[in-house]
Amino acid sequence: MQTITPEQLKERLSKGETIQMIDVREAEEVAAGMIPGAKHIPLGELPDRVNEIEQTGETVLICRSGGRSGKAYDYLTAIGRTGLKNMTGGMLAWDKL
Repeated sequence: MQTITPEQLKERLSKGETIQMIDVREAEEVAAGMIPGAKHIPLGELPDRVNEIEQTGETVLICRSGGRSGKAYDYLTAIGRTGLKNMTGGMLAWDKL
């Protein structure tokens, strides 16, 4: 599994890089805050909404602590998606930056 740390992601975003980010947390979690520019697709809706995810380039998957985004990574890999990265530590780690 390819990963990216919150620090690496934040640095790249601060340099103006455009990175597709998919937040797979539930709506009530996202209501407390998301990374600006991330797209919200709850894990349970991923199979029905997978076409909303660009198939080219890099995609960073985000959740609360890294577990659900890991499941999203496994699912997307199984259906042939590439360029995926799981953000280690999730939003718990991001919020400490």
